[in-house]
Amino acid sequence: MSAAGIGKNSILDGVDTRIVQALQLDPRISFNRVAAELGVAEQTVARRYRRLRRDGVVRVIGAVDSRAVGENDWIIRVHCRPDGARQVAEALARRDDAAWVSIAAAGAEVNFSLHPRTPQDRDDLLVQRLQRTAPVHDIAAAMILHRFVGPGVVDWRGRQAARTDSEKSTAATDYVEADLQLRDEDATLLELLARDGRASYSVLARATGVSIGRVARRIAALQAASILYFDLDIAPAALGSSLSAFLWLRVAPAQLDSVGRAIAEHDETTYAAAVTGPFNIFAVLTADTADDLYHYVTTKMATLDGVHSFELTPVLERLKQAGSRTTAGRLIPPPPVPPRAARRR
Repeated sequence: MSAAGIGKNSILDGVDTRIVQALQLDPRISFNRVAAELGVAEQTVARRYRRLRRDGVVRVIGAVDSRAVGENDWIIRVHCRPDGARQVAEALARRDDAAWVSIAAAGAEVNFSLHPRTPQDRDDLLVQRLQRTAPVHDIAAAMILHRFVGPGVVDWRGRQAARTDSEKSTAATDYVEADLQLRDEDATLLELLARDGRASYSVLARATGVSIGRVARRIAALQAASILYFDLDIAPAALGSSLSAFLWLRVAPAQLDSVGRAIAEHDETTYAAAVTGPFNIFAVLTADTADDLYHYVTTKMATLDGVHSFELTPVLERLKQAGSRTTAGRLIPPPPVPPRAARRR
Protein backbone atom coordinates (compact mmCIF):
# COMPACT_ATOMS: atom_id res chain seq x y z
CA MET A 1 0.00 0.00 0.00
CA SER A 2 1.56 3.31 -1.01
CA ALA A 3 1.57 6.39 1.17
CA ALA A 4 -0.83 7.98 -1.29
CA GLY A 5 -3.46 5.54 -0.11
CA ILE A 6 -3.94 7.42 3.18
CA GLY A 7 -6.83 9.72 2.34
CA LYS A 8 -9.10 12.27 3.97
CA ASN A 9 -10.80 11.51 7.30
CA SER A 10 -8.23 8.85 8.13
CA ILE A 11 -8.11 7.70 11.74
CA LEU A 12 -4.37 8.45 11.67
CA ASP A 13 -3.13 11.79 12.98
CA GLY A 14 -0.06 13.56 11.58
CA VAL A 15 2.54 11.68 13.62
CA ASP A 16 0.82 8.32 13.03
CA THR A 17 0.79 8.98 9.29
CA ARG A 18 4.51 9.75 9.20
CA ILE A 19 5.27 6.60 11.20
CA VAL A 20 3.20 4.55 8.75
CA GLN A 21 4.95 6.13 5.77
CA ALA A 22 8.36 5.30 7.26
CA LEU A 23 7.27 1.69 7.77
CA GLN A 24 6.01 1.50 4.20
CA LEU A 25 9.49 2.27 2.92
CA ASP A 26 11.24 -0.04 5.40
CA PRO A 27 8.91 -2.28 7.46
CA ARG A 28 11.70 -3.33 9.87
CA ILE A 29 13.19 0.12 10.34
CA SER A 30 14.21 0.76 13.95
CA PHE A 31 12.04 2.99 16.11
CA ASN A 32 15.18 4.98 16.88
CA ARG A 33 15.63 5.91 13.22
CA VAL A 34 11.96 6.78 12.79
CA ALA A 35 12.10 8.96 15.90
CA ALA A 36 15.18 10.78 14.57
CA GLU A 37 13.46 11.45 11.24
CA LEU A 38 10.27 12.69 12.93
CA GLY A 39 11.93 14.65 15.71
CA VAL A 40 10.08 12.84 18.50
CA ALA A 41 11.09 10.47 21.29
CA GLU A 42 11.78 6.83 20.44
CA GLN A 43 9.32 5.78 23.16
CA THR A 44 6.62 7.81 21.40
CA VAL A 45 7.18 5.98 18.12
CA ALA A 46 7.22 2.57 19.83
CA ARG A 47 4.09 3.32 21.86
CA ARG A 48 2.17 4.61 18.85
CA TYR A 49 3.15 1.65 16.66
CA ARG A 50 2.11 -0.84 19.35
CA ARG A 51 -1.24 0.93 19.67
CA LEU A 52 -1.79 0.95 15.92
CA ARG A 53 -0.97 -2.74 15.70
CA ARG A 54 -3.09 -3.66 18.73
CA ASP A 55 -6.05 -1.72 17.30
CA GLY A 56 -5.80 -3.52 13.97
CA VAL A 57 -4.72 -0.45 12.01
CA VAL A 58 -1.33 -1.60 10.71
CA ARG A 59 0.64 -4.82 10.69
CA VAL A 60 4.09 -5.68 9.37
CA ILE A 61 4.25 -9.08 7.70
CA GLY A 62 7.03 -11.26 6.41
CA ALA A 63 6.09 -13.43 3.43
CA VAL A 64 7.57 -15.73 0.82
CA ASP A 65 7.73 -14.58 -2.80
CA SER A 66 5.98 -17.33 -4.72
CA ARG A 67 8.09 -16.77 -7.84
CA ALA A 68 11.29 -17.37 -5.93
CA VAL A 69 10.13 -20.84 -4.93
CA GLY A 70 8.75 -21.80 -8.33
CA GLU A 71 5.08 -21.09 -7.62
CA ASN A 72 2.59 -18.77 -9.31
CA ASP A 73 0.03 -16.29 -8.00
CA TRP A 74 -3.36 -15.80 -9.62
CA ILE A 75 -6.04 -13.10 -9.55
CA ILE A 76 -9.52 -14.60 -9.74
CA ARG A 77 -12.79 -12.86 -10.63
CA VAL A 78 -15.90 -14.70 -9.49
CA HIS A 79 -19.19 -13.36 -10.86
CA CYS A 80 -22.00 -14.19 -8.45
CA ARG A 81 -25.61 -13.51 -7.66
CA PRO A 82 -25.51 -10.36 -5.50
CA ASP A 83 -27.27 -12.19 -2.66
CA GLY A 84 -24.61 -14.91 -2.67
CA ALA A 85 -21.40 -12.90 -3.05
CA ARG A 86 -20.78 -12.56 0.67
CA GLN A 87 -21.18 -16.28 1.24
CA VAL A 88 -18.57 -16.97 -1.45
CA ALA A 89 -16.24 -14.24 -0.19
CA GLU A 90 -16.39 -15.43 3.42
CA ALA A 91 -15.57 -19.00 2.37
CA LEU A 92 -12.61 -17.81 0.30
CA ALA A 93 -11.33 -15.56 3.11
CA ARG A 94 -11.03 -18.62 5.36
CA ARG A 95 -8.57 -20.24 2.95
CA ASP A 96 -4.86 -19.95 3.71
CA ASP A 97 -4.03 -19.76 -0.01
CA ALA A 98 -6.19 -16.64 -0.54
CA ALA A 99 -4.11 -13.60 0.45
CA TRP A 100 -6.78 -10.96 -0.20
CA VAL A 101 -10.51 -11.11 -0.86
CA SER A 102 -12.78 -8.22 -1.89
CA ILE A 103 -16.39 -7.73 -2.95
CA ALA A 104 -16.73 -5.43 -5.95
CA ALA A 105 -19.01 -4.48 -8.85
CA ALA A 106 -22.07 -3.52 -6.78
CA GLY A 107 -21.82 -6.76 -4.85
CA ALA A 108 -21.99 -9.03 -7.89
CA GLU A 109 -18.31 -9.92 -8.10
CA VAL A 110 -15.77 -11.42 -5.70
CA ASN A 111 -12.11 -10.77 -6.48
CA PHE A 112 -9.31 -12.64 -4.72
CA SER A 113 -5.68 -13.59 -5.07
CA LEU A 114 -4.80 -17.27 -5.09
CA HIS A 115 -1.45 -18.76 -4.19
CA PRO A 116 -2.00 -22.50 -4.67
CA ARG A 117 0.59 -24.80 -3.16
CA THR A 118 0.10 -27.35 -5.91
CA PRO A 119 -1.68 -27.54 -9.30
CA GLN A 120 -4.07 -29.99 -7.66
CA ASP A 121 -5.04 -27.39 -5.04
CA ARG A 122 -5.62 -24.82 -7.80
CA ASP A 123 -7.76 -27.11 -9.91
CA ASP A 124 -9.73 -28.36 -6.91
CA LEU A 125 -10.80 -24.80 -6.10
CA LEU A 126 -11.27 -23.35 -9.59
CA VAL A 127 -12.52 -26.37 -11.51
CA GLN A 128 -14.43 -28.24 -8.82
CA ARG A 129 -15.44 -26.27 -5.73
CA LEU A 130 -16.28 -22.84 -7.15
CA GLN A 131 -17.91 -24.22 -10.27
CA ARG A 132 -20.30 -26.24 -8.10
CA THR A 133 -21.13 -23.33 -5.78
CA ALA A 134 -24.74 -22.26 -6.35
CA PRO A 135 -24.28 -18.43 -6.30
CA VAL A 136 -21.39 -18.54 -8.81
CA HIS A 137 -22.20 -17.65 -12.43
CA ASP A 138 -18.73 -17.81 -13.94
CA ILE A 139 -15.02 -17.55 -13.10
CA ALA A 140 -12.15 -15.72 -14.81
CA ALA A 141 -8.61 -16.61 -13.73
CA ALA A 142 -5.54 -14.50 -14.57
CA MET A 143 -2.01 -15.62 -13.70
CA ILE A 144 0.39 -12.88 -12.64
CA LEU A 145 3.27 -12.63 -15.12
CA HIS A 146 5.14 -9.59 -13.85
CA ARG A 147 4.76 -6.97 -11.12
CA PHE A 148 5.45 -3.31 -11.79
CA VAL A 149 6.81 -1.17 -8.96
CA GLY A 150 6.92 2.62 -8.88
CA PRO A 151 10.15 4.54 -8.13
CA GLY A 152 9.06 5.72 -4.69
CA VAL A 153 8.33 2.34 -3.13
CA VAL A 154 10.65 -0.46 -2.07
CA ASP A 155 10.03 -3.43 -4.37
CA TRP A 156 8.65 -5.87 -1.84
CA ARG A 157 8.50 -8.64 -4.42
CA GLY A 158 12.00 -8.85 -5.74
CA ARG A 159 14.55 -6.59 -4.09
CA GLN A 160 16.23 -6.89 -0.74
CA ALA A 161 14.66 -4.34 1.56
CA ALA A 162 16.89 -1.84 3.35
CA ARG A 163 18.07 -3.12 6.70
CA THR A 164 18.82 -1.20 9.87
CA ASP A 165 22.39 -0.63 10.95
CA SER A 166 22.02 -3.17 13.76
CA GLU A 167 20.72 -5.78 11.33
CA LYS A 168 23.63 -5.15 8.97
CA SER A 169 26.15 -5.58 11.76
CA THR A 170 24.46 -8.73 13.04
CA ALA A 171 24.18 -10.45 9.67
CA ALA A 172 27.28 -12.09 8.25
CA THR A 173 28.66 -10.89 4.92
CA ASP A 174 28.88 -14.34 3.39
CA TYR A 175 25.21 -15.36 3.57
CA VAL A 176 24.42 -15.29 -0.16
CA GLU A 177 23.82 -18.69 -1.73
CA ALA A 178 23.15 -18.91 -5.45
CA ASP A 179 20.82 -21.90 -5.09
CA LEU A 180 19.28 -21.04 -1.72
CA GLN A 181 16.10 -23.01 -1.02
CA LEU A 182 13.65 -23.24 1.83
CA ARG A 183 14.37 -25.88 4.45
CA ASP A 184 12.03 -27.73 6.76
CA GLU A 185 13.41 -25.76 9.69
CA ASP A 186 12.42 -22.47 8.01
CA ALA A 187 8.72 -23.21 8.48
CA THR A 188 8.39 -21.96 12.06
CA LEU A 189 10.53 -18.90 11.37
CA LEU A 190 8.41 -17.93 8.38
CA GLU A 191 5.15 -18.50 10.22
CA LEU A 192 6.33 -16.26 13.05
CA LEU A 193 7.36 -13.52 10.61
CA ALA A 194 4.01 -13.85 8.83
CA ARG A 195 2.37 -13.12 12.17
CA ASP A 196 4.73 -10.29 13.16
CA GLY A 197 7.24 -9.07 10.60
CA ARG A 198 8.89 -6.85 13.22
CA ALA A 199 9.58 -9.65 15.69
CA SER A 200 13.06 -9.19 17.12
CA TYR A 201 15.88 -11.62 16.48
CA SER A 202 15.89 -12.56 20.16
CA VAL A 203 12.17 -13.44 20.10
CA LEU A 204 12.61 -15.43 16.90
CA ALA A 205 15.64 -17.23 18.30
CA ARG A 206 13.78 -18.32 21.44
CA ALA A 207 10.79 -19.52 19.40
CA THR A 208 12.87 -21.48 16.89
CA GLY A 209 15.47 -22.80 19.33
CA VAL A 210 18.50 -21.46 17.47
CA SER A 211 20.95 -18.65 18.17
CA ILE A 212 20.25 -14.99 17.47
CA GLY A 213 23.12 -14.87 15.00
CA ARG A 214 21.81 -17.86 13.08
CA VAL A 215 18.32 -16.35 12.87
CA ALA A 216 19.72 -13.03 11.64
CA ARG A 217 21.88 -14.71 9.01
CA ARG A 218 19.02 -16.87 7.78
CA ILE A 219 16.64 -13.89 7.41
CA ALA A 220 19.34 -11.93 5.58
CA ALA A 221 20.00 -14.88 3.27
CA LEU A 222 16.31 -15.36 2.47
CA GLN A 223 15.95 -11.65 1.73
CA ALA A 224 19.06 -11.56 -0.44
CA ALA A 225 17.74 -14.53 -2.43
CA SER A 226 14.42 -12.64 -2.93
CA ILE A 227 12.58 -15.46 -1.16
CA LEU A 228 11.53 -13.45 1.90
CA TYR A 229 10.12 -9.92 1.78
CA PHE A 230 8.57 -7.60 4.35
CA ASP A 231 5.49 -5.45 3.79
CA LEU A 232 3.21 -3.15 5.76
CA ASP A 233 -0.46 -4.08 5.81
CA ILE A 234 -2.76 -1.07 6.37
CA ALA A 235 -6.36 -1.47 7.48
CA PRO A 236 -9.14 0.08 5.36
CA ALA A 237 -10.07 2.27 8.35
CA ALA A 238 -6.69 3.98 8.09
CA LEU A 239 -7.46 5.09 4.54
CA GLY A 240 -10.28 7.38 5.60
CA SER A 241 -12.94 8.14 3.01
CA SER A 242 -10.82 7.09 0.05
CA LEU A 243 -12.24 4.91 -2.71
CA SER A 244 -10.57 1.83 -4.13
CA ALA A 245 -11.11 0.33 -7.55
CA PHE A 246 -9.73 -2.48 -9.67
CA LEU A 247 -8.47 -1.37 -13.07
CA TRP A 248 -8.27 -3.89 -15.91
CA LEU A 249 -6.50 -2.77 -19.09
CA ARG A 250 -6.29 -4.36 -22.53
CA VAL A 251 -2.92 -3.19 -23.89
CA ALA A 252 -1.07 -3.81 -27.14
CA PRO A 253 1.79 -6.27 -26.53
CA ALA A 254 4.43 -3.81 -27.76
CA GLN A 255 3.34 -1.25 -25.14
CA LEU A 256 2.64 -3.67 -22.29
CA ASP A 257 5.84 -2.95 -20.36
CA SER A 258 5.80 0.83 -20.89
CA VAL A 259 2.13 1.12 -19.89
CA GLY A 260 2.66 -1.09 -16.83
CA ARG A 261 5.61 0.97 -15.67
CA ALA A 262 3.73 4.21 -16.22
CA ILE A 263 0.67 2.98 -14.30
CA ALA A 264 2.90 1.93 -11.39
CA GLU A 265 4.35 5.44 -11.17
CA HIS A 266 0.96 7.13 -10.79
CA ASP A 267 0.16 8.34 -7.29
CA GLU A 268 -3.26 6.67 -7.42
CA THR A 269 -1.77 3.21 -8.01
CA THR A 270 -1.09 0.91 -5.07
CA TYR A 271 -0.42 -2.23 -7.12
CA ALA A 272 0.11 -3.06 -10.81
CA ALA A 273 0.89 -6.29 -12.63
CA ALA A 274 0.92 -7.86 -16.08
CA VAL A 275 -1.46 -10.81 -16.19
CA THR A 276 -2.82 -13.42 -18.56
CA GLY A 277 -6.28 -13.22 -20.09
CA PRO A 278 -8.24 -10.73 -22.22
CA PHE A 279 -7.13 -7.88 -19.95
CA ASN A 280 -3.35 -8.03 -19.65
CA ILE A 281 -2.72 -5.39 -16.95
CA PHE A 282 -4.35 -5.36 -13.52
CA ALA A 283 -3.99 -2.44 -11.11
CA VAL A 284 -5.46 -1.31 -7.79
CA LEU A 285 -6.31 2.39 -7.56
CA THR A 286 -7.07 4.59 -4.57
CA ALA A 287 -8.58 8.07 -4.75
CA ASP A 288 -10.47 10.42 -2.43
CA THR A 289 -13.64 10.73 -4.54
CA ALA A 290 -15.38 9.36 -7.63
CA ASP A 291 -14.48 12.62 -9.38
CA ASP A 292 -10.82 11.89 -8.69
CA LEU A 293 -11.15 8.44 -10.27
CA TYR A 294 -12.86 10.03 -13.29
CA HIS A 295 -10.08 12.59 -13.55
CA TYR A 296 -7.48 9.82 -13.39
CA VAL A 297 -9.10 7.83 -16.19
CA THR A 298 -9.63 10.83 -18.46
CA THR A 299 -6.20 12.42 -17.94
CA LYS A 300 -3.37 10.19 -16.72
CA MET A 301 -4.64 6.90 -18.10
CA ALA A 302 -5.96 8.49 -21.30
CA THR A 303 -2.48 9.69 -22.28
CA LEU A 304 -0.97 6.19 -22.35
CA ASP A 305 -0.27 4.83 -25.81
CA GLY A 306 -1.36 1.27 -26.49
CA VAL A 307 -4.43 1.05 -24.22
CA HIS A 308 -7.24 -0.43 -26.31
CA SER A 309 -9.92 -0.75 -23.63
CA PHE A 310 -10.37 -0.79 -19.88
CA GLU A 311 -12.71 -1.81 -17.09
CA LEU A 312 -12.94 0.01 -13.75
CA THR A 313 -14.58 -1.89 -10.90
CA PRO A 314 -15.24 -0.13 -7.54
CA VAL A 315 -14.32 -2.11 -4.43
CA LEU A 316 -17.22 -2.27 -1.99
CA GLU A 317 -15.62 -4.19 0.86
CA ARG A 318 -12.37 -5.90 1.78
CA LEU A 319 -12.76 -9.10 3.74
CA LYS A 320 -9.09 -10.02 3.71
CA GLN A 321 -5.83 -8.39 2.71
CA ALA A 322 -2.20 -9.49 2.90
CA GLY A 323 -3.37 -12.63 4.65
CA SER A 324 -5.24 -10.73 7.40
CA ARG A 325 -9.00 -11.01 7.88
CA THR A 326 -10.73 -7.67 8.35
CA THR A 327 -13.81 -6.61 10.25
CA ALA A 328 -15.31 -3.12 10.46
CA GLY A 329 -12.29 -1.86 8.54
CA ARG A 330 -9.76 -3.24 11.05
CA LEU A 331 -7.24 -6.07 10.76
CA ILE A 332 -8.02 -9.17 12.81
CA PRO A 333 -4.92 -10.57 14.56
CA PRO A 334 -3.82 -13.92 13.11
CA PRO A 335 -4.12 -17.05 15.23
CA PRO A 336 -1.02 -17.96 17.27
CA VAL A 337 1.51 -20.34 15.76
CA PRO A 338 1.82 -23.62 17.68
CA PRO A 339 5.44 -23.89 18.99
CA ARG A 340 7.66 -25.90 16.65
CA ALA A 341 4.54 -27.07 14.83
CA ALA A 342 4.08 -24.64 11.94
CA ARG A 343 3.27 -26.33 8.70
CA ARG A 344 5.74 -26.43 5.86
CA ARG A 345 5.16 -23.72 3.25
